[in-house]
Amino acid sequence: MIYLRTVWLHLKKDLRLEWRSREAVAGMLFFTLLIAVAFAMAFDPTGYPAMARQMSGGLLWVGLLFAATTSLNISWERERRNQVMDAHRMSAAPPSALFLGKALANFLFVAFIEAVLAPVFIVFYNLHPLGEIKWLLLILPLGTWAIVANGTFFAALGLRSRNRALMLPAILFPISIPALLGVTQATTAVITGDFEPGMWVRLIFGFDVIFTTACILLFGTVLHAE
Repeated sequence: MIYLRTVWLHLKKDLRLEWRSREAVAGMLFFTLLIAVAFAMAFDPTGYPAMARQMSGGLLWVGLLFAATTSLNISWERERRNQVMDAHRMSAAPPSALFLGKALANFLFVAFIEAVLAPVFIVFYNLHPLGEIKWLLLILPLGTWAIVANGTFFAALGLRSRNRALMLPAILFPISIPALLGVTQATTAVITGDFEPGMWVRLIFGFDVIFTTACILLFGTVLHAE
């Protein structure tokens, strides 16, 4: 219970800071909307509905992956102010509680963007999913967690780097390729109805379990590294 309360305190703190500034959500929302509008104007999805269904899943997740890096970097920049990271290092609280609280906050930020972006994609790309929509209840949270869990960890890893804004995508994007492939294929399967997304959902779930466990176990080393 003490551990869960510590996670909740970190999560509540990040939610409160974002509510006051709205800088992470505003940046992600602008970026993803820009991608959606730009590609809709370039490819005319209403004239080619089959092609729109094939490409919309990939565009959605690539846009979210790029936009999430904005939120991930901002979330740790807040911890650098006024020597807050030093206070975390001296605290008796387990480092993994800080990681989970911040990862859950980033998860909620990206999930909010997905909720706003979904109607935009449906309208701009004239999407009418032909597969079972219930799969999205698994695909969206699993895919989002795959991005934010690794992203939160690697953003903390790059705190001491001068080029931390470039370091995060340089590390996160290659490692996220299996998850990105899985969520793209699973989302495309739901939209087109051409195949079952079950195999890809299992791939994403396995990715989440492996990398979340590794991040929790290694975050203490990252936090206390000199």
